[in-house]
Amino acid sequence: MPHITVKPFNTSMLKKELYRDTKLLFKAIDLSSSDELIAVEVKSSKFLLHIKKGKESWLLKYDKVTRPLNVNLIKRAIDDISKELNLDILNSNITIHHNREKIANRYEKSIEDFINIKFPFKEVSIEVGFGSGKHILYQALNNPNELFIGIEIHTPSAKQLLRQIELKGIDNIWVINYDARLLLEMIPSNNIHKIFVHFPVPWDKKPHRRVISSSFLDESMRVLKKGGRLELRTDSNNYFWYSLNTFLDRNITAIEIQKNISLEITSKYEARWLKQEKDIYDISVTSLEKSKDRDLNFNFNFNGVRYSNSIIERVTKKPILFSDFFIHFERFYRIDKNSILIKVAFGSFNRAEQKYIYIGSEDSYYFGLNPVKSPTNYKAHLKIKEYLNG
Repeated sequence: MPHITVKPFNTSMLKKELYRDTKLLFKAIDLSSSDELIAVEVKSSKFLLHIKKGKESWLLKYDKVTRPLNVNLIKRAIDDISKELNLDILNSNITIHHNREKIANRYEKSIEDFINIKFPFKEVSIEVGFGSGKHILYQALNNPNELFIGIEIHTPSAKQLLRQIELKGIDNIWVINYDARLLLEMIPSNNIHKIFVHFPVPWDKKPHRRVISSSFLDESMRVLKKGGRLELRTDSNNYFWYSLNTFLDRNITAIEIQKNISLEITSKYEARWLKQEKDIYDISVTSLEKSKDRDLNFNFNFNGVRYSNSIIERVTKKPILFSDFFIHFERFYRIDKNSILIKVAFGSFNRAEQKYIYIGSEDSYYFGLNPVKSPTNYKAHLKIKEYLNG
């Protein structure tokens, strides 16, 4: 990902002003180290840059929590600031590819696009973790009247699929660079035709990171139409048995199991496994009932929360655990004498969110995007407000 290495400089030069195409909103100093964050806005996209300070050189890079999918926005911000301040650059990898900037187009969706979503297609399917995109591209080309939503947490894969969409002129794929477990909670009930989960990472040593879980199954059955299917395909024997047991634990499910069947399209990884004569397992789970509609009318505001001198000392830095969610105020950053930035993790234990909260004397808000509108996140948000209010 883009970054530059520079000689140390006086960060007081960073002011709230326009640096070419980059608007600097504020800077914040880490209260537990010498590092700093720079809040910027480029083409209506707000995100943070991170100044990581070493003894002889500093690293100016992206912040992974607020990182936009369009990497050229990050490159542009770093380039604008470094040139306007005339920083002494020791190393750089921020060459901007102007012909690729159109990648961030109408097929790239953010989490906020799914608030009160109305799909423009009658049939909608989802692929979780599409990798190279070979399967979702095949499905979209062969089903032009159906919308396919590709969810991928790996940013380079998401960018690669966006390029393929443009090259092939496909208009029935949406791409979102996010955690599928969180996004599903925002999808309206009874809307989805199929959910594909092909060759997920087995996470044998960290099973809590697996995409398949009881909660993922419940969300899948909720968003699927009656008769819709969740289709898992895996080469892992351990993942197959784990998933099958998870599916069987649900009271009302129709499960179909197949082994070593051939699909119309084969990914390069699957082709490699077939050459190695590995077994391929398929499990399909069909939704048998219509689900209740979900009310997502949550407001993630911080009405009443304002900065006070005691807030940093008052709020615990240790994780706060509840029955079905947690809160962890991880780091504190000083903006000025009347405002701070807090990095917080919260939500479900197996699909947590990370956000920054700006707290000022006149206003407080999540910097960048609001949390996913899920019941669990909303409960955590209310507790966050409670702790910040003291």
